[in-house]
Amino acid sequence: MDEKEFAIRLARLREKKGVSARDMSLSIGQNPGYINNIETGKSKPSLEGIFYICEYLGVTPSEFFDLDSSNPSKANELFEIAKRLSSEQLDNLIALAKGLQK
Repeated sequence: MDEKEFAIRLARLREKKGVSARDMSLSIGQNPGYINNIETGKSKPSLEGIFYICEYLGVTPSEFFDLDSSNPSKANELFEIAKRLSSEQLDNLIALAKGLQK
């Protein structure tokens, strides 16, 4: 993932959460323009900043950098539910998911 992809990923996940760049910046203890500056390529977050961003978005760093997952927080929610299902229920869920992919 390059800087541009990072910025786009951040913007998409932030928008899915339904929060403005300003509000997100303030919520993670930064100046009001922090997230906007990252999304526009004017600045880069530190490693610690990436962890704060991921925590705020409700994703792990691995999920953040996984561009194949369009909504990692929802995928996590589904995974947590799936862990408590029986084998038969999991088979039904898999069949449903495959049907939705078509």
